[in-house]
Amino acid sequence: MPADGDVGLPAGGNGNSPADGSVSAPAIAAQHTPRGADGAPAGSDQRYKGRRVITARAAATFEPVGRSVATARAFVRDTLQGWGLGDIVDDAVVLTSELVTNAVVHAGTAAEVVCLRDGDGVRIEVVDRYPERELPLQDPAHVLGSPDREGGRGLLLCAALASHWGVDYTAADKRVWFSLDLPERPVGTRAAGPALPDDALPVADTRVRVAVVQVDRGGAIAAWNEDAQQLFGYPAEQVIGKPLTDFAAWPHTPGTSTGIAEALHLSRWEGSYGLRDADGRTIPVYASHLRVRDSDGDPSTVCLLVRDHERAILQSPLRSPVTDSTGRQETGDGPADPFEIFIGSPAPDDLDGLLQRTVERARDMLDGDSAYLLLATDDETELEVRASTGLPSARQRFARVPVEAGTGRYGSARMPSVHEDLTVVPGAVPLLAGTGMRSVVTVPLKVEGRLTGSLGVATESPGRYTNEEALRLQFAADRIALAVERARLTELERLRRGSLSFLVEASDLLAGTLDRDQTLALMAQMTVPTLAAWCAVYTVAEPGSDPQLSYVLHEDEDRIDHLKSLLSKVDPPDPVPAPGARVWSAPSDEAHSAALRSSLRTVVLGEEEHHLSPGSTRATASAVGGETVVLPLVARNRVIGMLTLGKPADERFRQEILELAEDLSRRAALALDNARLYSERTAISQSLQRSLLPPELPEVSGGVEVEVIYRAAGEGNEVGGDFYDLFDISEDTYGFAIGDVCGTGPEAAAVTGLARHALRLLAREGLGGPAVLDRLNTAILDEGARSRFLTLLYGELRPQRDGSAELKVVCAGHPLPLRLRQDGSVEPAADPQPLLGVMDDLELYEQTVFLDPGDVLLCVTDGVTERREGTRMLGDDGLADVLTSCTGLTAGAVAARIMRAVERFASAAPSDDMAILAMRVPE
Repeated sequence: MPADGDVGLPAGGNGNSPADGSVSAPAIAAQHTPRGADGAPAGSDQRYKGRRVITARAAATFEPVGRSVATARAFVRDTLQGWGLGDIVDDAVVLTSELVTNAVVHAGTAAEVVCLRDGDGVRIEVVDRYPERELPLQDPAHVLGSPDREGGRGLLLCAALASHWGVDYTAADKRVWFSLDLPERPVGTRAAGPALPDDALPVADTRVRVAVVQVDRGGAIAAWNEDAQQLFGYPAEQVIGKPLTDFAAWPHTPGTSTGIAEALHLSRWEGSYGLRDADGRTIPVYASHLRVRDSDGDPSTVCLLVRDHERAILQSPLRSPVTDSTGRQETGDGPADPFEIFIGSPAPDDLDGLLQRTVERARDMLDGDSAYLLLATDDETELEVRASTGLPSARQRFARVPVEAGTGRYGSARMPSVHEDLTVVPGAVPLLAGTGMRSVVTVPLKVEGRLTGSLGVATESPGRYTNEEALRLQFAADRIALAVERARLTELERLRRGSLSFLVEASDLLAGTLDRDQTLALMAQMTVPTLAAWCAVYTVAEPGSDPQLSYVLHEDEDRIDHLKSLLSKVDPPDPVPAPGARVWSAPSDEAHSAALRSSLRTVVLGEEEHHLSPGSTRATASAVGGETVVLPLVARNRVIGMLTLGKPADERFRQEILELAEDLSRRAALALDNARLYSERTAISQSLQRSLLPPELPEVSGGVEVEVIYRAAGEGNEVGGDFYDLFDISEDTYGFAIGDVCGTGPEAAAVTGLARHALRLLAREGLGGPAVLDRLNTAILDEGARSRFLTLLYGELRPQRDGSAELKVVCAGHPLPLRLRQDGSVEPAADPQPLLGVMDDLELYEQTVFLDPGDVLLCVTDGVTERREGTRMLGDDGLADVLTSCTGLTAGAVAARIMRAVERFASAAPSDDMAILAMRVPE
């Protein structure tokens, strides 16, 4: 099959186009195909009618989902068997399967399947809504590809199996068709049953009545025979001209959308429904519909109806293998498989399809109104509903019941049981409560003595089933148990592989962040919609505190605000540390109560008088009305939150999903706790680091401008080994410092704090610059192994009355300060002296610098001058060149220009701390 969404015809031709004439009549067209009067695609039909006379037509449309392929196969099989074309059914089903797969799976569009019957055979068309393809090249030298290739098998199979095939393009769709001719048949019996004893013949009333009702193309009754009048009590003149749907009671069939109106348009249909008689009672009937047309081409449907218990009169015989003289059933290739006898061939290739076929065959075998099949959980303590027919499947699917529901044989799923009337023993079969079923027979599915499931058939009539029916059903269950178990294990293995992949991806995502809010968002986004329809995360800040609603997500974004409002009105679940998921009914109860209150207000006050929309309230109730479970988030033996998962109305969680959610909750809890610890430690670290930075800089008298820019290297660091300070010493005297501790990180930050606080204390004691630095040197050496050497530029600033400023500076191993004059010249403003933290005895001296109006003093750390790009370094000369261009700028502008130059010098992020201190005397 092609992998790019085309139905076997990629652009440019890749082995899919008919190249050498091996196809009898490849019809490749690209014109618009009009629609017929009845809405059917007419272009292809009209061309087809020009060659052959169509005697029957059936069509169906399938949604772009994977399960549509199996449904399309069943539709074609049933249609062709209904037309008596069993000889070509298998080829038609194979080709249809390939073409529909291409349309609904690869192309991702809805597919329409049209079956056309003529005197020579059948033509089947598959129409998709993906016409944007080039026509295949008709290259005689091009050879069709191998059938074993990955793509393009659709038309290869058509070329190999079909009598004729082709592709029609229109502006809106693409139609791939093939025709199969019927083989020559000898004259003789088409179908026959064996001779049976009288007591084995089906039971009918003394006077068998077959109602013949003809319905015109509009669905109105056109003919009504005498037997129809006797069966339903209506004379012909009372019903002719009225729609048949006015009298029909169509049964609910889970998983299908076919109704009486659709059934009347099928070429052939058989099945059960009800017709209301003149007294208003519903009479169950078995019907056989045949679509015909008159000589003028006007279609109508002939319906043959009998009472449902007389269905054998009209029911088509099931295909069954030939029975040999020993009573064994055989096929042409040997003894028949009992499993295929019950399920039919070919058997569905997926578990859900197999289970659904099983319950339908079990219901038909015992002539029941409903059937259901449950599979055992891994621990065999519960049974989970996996398939049903005749029951509200959406409400019952994945419902769980205990294996031992009561005492004795009738309360255990491990033994066959028959309940003649459930009203006598209310609650005996909880699954059937409120369904109207009265009589039920259940049998276990066992493999090697181990319980794997349970199969049940029920009817609305009491006393219908006896031990004989239980034995028949048990015989069938024994034949299918192994196949069901194999399919279940295959599905379980697939789910486990998917679960492992899901958990690996979830672990990677959760490990990739230490942000609490992002972790909460990831938790919800991984569960919705993969595991649940909606999710809410509660967090517990401290042991004993109330849980807080922290994050809410719904698969429908329009429902998030309504869901959050709903959950805020509900008391949060208790933070119980017990492992596993527990059911929480409060959200669904509150949602239904709110919907009821809203409906009552609408009736009493009118919808326009109430600010909430009843429609949205009911929609919210439906969105959260299913099963809701709570999983604790436990980390380090403490509940730090709860993960709440919910389903929409009438839906439950599968056991495998709950187990997967439990695994996810453990990983999510650890990730959330790590994020919490990281956030707490980051907050502590940042608080301590901020304490090492000076408070707001004082405003210097005389209008002297001071600007500082500080960048600490490392993620999350606010303070490193570089530091700065500007503080008051006395009136009109200010101390300033800029330094660099060896290294980075917490150890360097500790020396930074020591130096900054010591400078302030010693300077305010009246000590001069050399004395201040000498005592600081002693304090650093006293730190012992924790000491770090320190380069430091320390000075005192005194604004002068004439507008200049006097600075007394000591440069202890630090990059020299630079003075920028108004004429653009730059020169060092101090001499280098020994650094601190290395020697005990230091001989430091103080230098005096005068700044005239308009002059700038620039002080930096070595993170600025040692900025590197490859083998290049900014250096003192590069810094001086940048400073030369800063004439006339304010102190803030000078510092900003220096920082931009440093950042642009290299493309990589700075690897060292940087500090810039600029002082300017106003002009």
